Amino acid sequence: MVEFITMAPTSGDGEFVGAVKNSNVKNVNSWSGTDESAERPPTNEYIKEIALAAEKGGFSTLLLPTGSGCLDPLAIAANLIAHTDKLKILFAVRPGFTAPTTFAKQFSTIDFWSGGRALLNIVTGGSPAELASEGDYLDHESRYRRTREYIQILKMLFTQDRFDYEGEFFRLKGASLYPKPLETPQIFFGGASEIGKAVAVEEADVYMMWGETIENTKERIKEMKQLSAKQDRELSYSVSFQVVLGETEEAAWKNAERLLSKVPSTLLEKKSEMTVKGDSVGVKRLHHLMESGKDNNFKIGPNLWAGLTQVLSGNSIALVGTPDQVADRIVEYVELGFDKVLLRGFPHLETITQIGELVIPRVRERLNQVQSV
Repeated sequence: MVEFITMAPTSGDGEFVGAVKNSNVKNVNSWSGTDESAERPPTNEYIKEIALAAEKGGFSTLLLPTGSGCLDPLAIAANLIAHTDKLKILFAVRPGFTAPTTFAKQFSTIDFWSGGRALLNIVTGGSPAELASEGDYLDHESRYRRTREYIQILKMLFTQDRFDYEGEFFRLKGASLYPKPLETPQIFFGGASEIGKAVAVEEADVYMMWGETIENTKERIKEMKQLSAKQDRELSYSVSFQVVLGETEEAAWKNAERLLSKVPSTLLEKKSEMTVKGDSVGVKRLHHLMESGKDNNFKIGPNLWAGLTQVLSGNSIALVGTPDQVADRIVEYVELGFDKVLLRGFPHLETITQIGELVIPRVRERLNQVQSV
């Protein structure tokens, strides 16, 4: 059965994407809205409300992102477990900033207090400028080699009583962990570069992809299945989309256009410049899709829109349409082999509430009909 994931907007949120309070674009981090630019700051009450809405709406998991423009995911996770009962907390960590032994202790404490509801997302990082601002100067290949070691150490901490580790980036003597996670957690990981894919098939449990066209995605998941088979491993797969709904398809497209109605041109220019300077292969893939759709108002497929990619990095491709249309598109991706679907939108609370009420039941109904045939 497919699981639904959403993400907490820990950089801020609002009705409009890229709307800034002033023209100083330099103050905007991660191109997704921060405390300086967000219409709706990521307050304790707002993030808690989103977690409760996700739990009520049929989402199994809430992703807490990491980055210079986000609130700290571990701090938020520690708070949210006290207000939720079933919701799994998937929080992200960058290997360059927290030692694996320290993170494992933090993670296992959250897992212990939550009754086994903690999951982890390893984020290598794709913006050299952002990474350098926090003291990480490794090149792209080196960062992924470090990520491989980081995951290996976490696995050993989670499953072994005491061990030594000698690697290129980490050296441990007599390492151990207390408490152990209640169950060995799945490791979520994404990477579109060659070394990113290699690390995924060697070490990850869930391979995360940003939504692309159905054709591109079919090729990517086929490749990953072939690569993992060579390692004698099977991965779980997650795909991520923004969602824009409307009572009619025309209304949905108007809602999509409205999201970008307050974006200053300077932000569009800055985002394009950052994409060129960055070394994230996944971000560049989405940028290419956006460019390919310019002459068609950024429509790149049935109910598929790359307009948000002008402003957002990462998960920016949107499913746009009625609840029935969006449900149909999601089923098409699930049938490619995805057992996890991450959905989000603007404003986040209202969008995931709509998804929980109008989209998730339709997806489940369609999948049940297919399975019963």
